[in-house]
Formats: sequence, structure tokens, C-alpha cells
Amino acid sequence: MLAAVGLFAIVDVALKVLVQWYPPMQVSFLRAATSLPVVLLPLLFNRRWRELRTSRPGFHLLRGLLGVASLLAYVQALQELSLSNMYAIFLSAPLIVAALSVALLKEQVDWHRWLGIGAGLLGVLIILRPGAGAIGLGGLAALAAALCYALIAISMRALGRTDTTASMVWWYLVAMAIVTGVLAAPGWVALDLGHAFWIVLLGVVGAAAQHTLTEAFRYAPASAVAPFEYTSLLWGVGFDLVLWGVLPSPLVLAGGAVVIGGGLYVIHCERKVKS
Repeated sequence: MLAAVGLFAIVDVALKVLVQWYPPMQVSFLRAATSLPVVLLPLLFNRRWRELRTSRPGFHLLRGLLGVASLLAYVQALQELSLSNMYAIFLSAPLIVAALSVALLKEQVDWHRWLGIGAGLLGVLIILRPGAGAIGLGGLAALAAALCYALIAISMRALGRTDTTASMVWWYLVAMAIVTGVLAAPGWVALDLGHAFWIVLLGVVGAAAQHTLTEAFRYAPASAVAPFEYTSLLWGVGFDLVLWGVLPSPLVLAGGAVVIGGGLYVIHCERKVKS
């Protein structure tokens, strides 16, 4: 999960760059379509294409539609917010995942995990406080993306009981590429060769990120894995500073410390349980 968070942060940088020149729907299509060859070619080369079989196509379609909704909302949020502020709102997702894992997966979430997750949410609220009166469309889009992502995370945990990681990643990307491709076609903007680096980066890193994320939810309880996403704040603040020269306020830093502390507490509790 730590690897997935770091890789997705790189994907977010590419998305934020590309959305300056292309419509959000087209960028969403590129995100899915460019990852498909990266997922398929190693399976064909190693003659492991049978891993793409699935007995639950309807479930994959539902995940794909949720993925489209999440990605479109996410790209919209990236257009209007800095990475660190967008992550601060999006990081309500672990709490949603924990709640849904109890209701939908019948997983047990003890008070230690709730305490850590609650601390992370408190940190998010601290970060949001400076601009609480001006969240706007970008903030609402980030919240919508968080809800859709939580549902996708729950579906990954459920599908992991019957399908391979390759199958889950492949059909998720296929569904997203088809839906976003159809919707993007009327307003398609010709691709600029000068943007090839960002498009290739989107595909390669996006596939790796999706694979590691799926593995994380496949092998661990959703409520235990989700808090690791709080580390995305570190990536968001770092990329904002290095690439766009945006410095976080003291409240953002304080909130980030609380968020990360909550995540570390959950990790500590998990280690104690396993030992």
C-alpha cells in the first residue's frame, strides 16, 4: 500500500499536467487506455493469459463504472486544488472504507483502529479549516472521488476471494477505457507529441500503481490497509513544493502530522495483533 500511494502520487502529477491541455474525460481515457498494454504484455509473454478469466463480469463492470466516476471527480478536483489540499479532502476515504468494511464485508474493526482512523480524520479537518468557507466545486469533487474510491476498495476485497490480481486490474481498466473513450470521443483533442513523456508515464506508473493497490486490498483487511493512504499527504506537499512552488501553511503541516500519527498508530496496532 505504501508503494501504491507513492506511485499514484506520480500519476496525479501527470494527470495535473495533462489536464491543462486536454479535457478531463480524455485524460481519464488516457489514464486507463495507456495502462492496458503494460498489464497485458507481461501476461502474454509469460503465457499467463488464463489469469484474466473471471466468473463475475457484472462485478467488474460495476467497479469500472465506479472507477470512471471516481477518476472524473478526481481530475476535476486536481484542476482546482493543489495536490496537498486535494489529498486532505480525499483522505476521508479510509474512514469510509472502514465503515463500509463493517457493513458490507462483515470485517471486525476494533476501537484501536477507529481511534487511529479518527485521528487521521481530525488531521484532515485541521488542514481544511483555513479554506473551509471556499471549498467549492473542487472540494465537492474530491469528496465524491473519496466515496467512489471507498466502494472500489471494498469491491477489490470481495473480488480478491475469487479472481486473480491480473483479472481485477485488467477488467477494471478495460471498463474504464471503454466508458471514458465513448464519452471523450465528441470533444477529442489531438495529442501533442511533446506530451508523450507524460502520457507514457501515466500508463506505466498507473499500471504499477493499480497492481500494488489491488494486491494490498487482496491480502489484508480493508480497514487495516486504508490508513496507509494518509502518507499521500507527504507526497502531495513534496510535489507541490518542488514542482509548483506551493508552500503548505502551518495548519496544513500540523494537520499532516496528526494524520500521519493516526496512520502510524493503526500500523502499530496491526503489528501487535499479528504478533
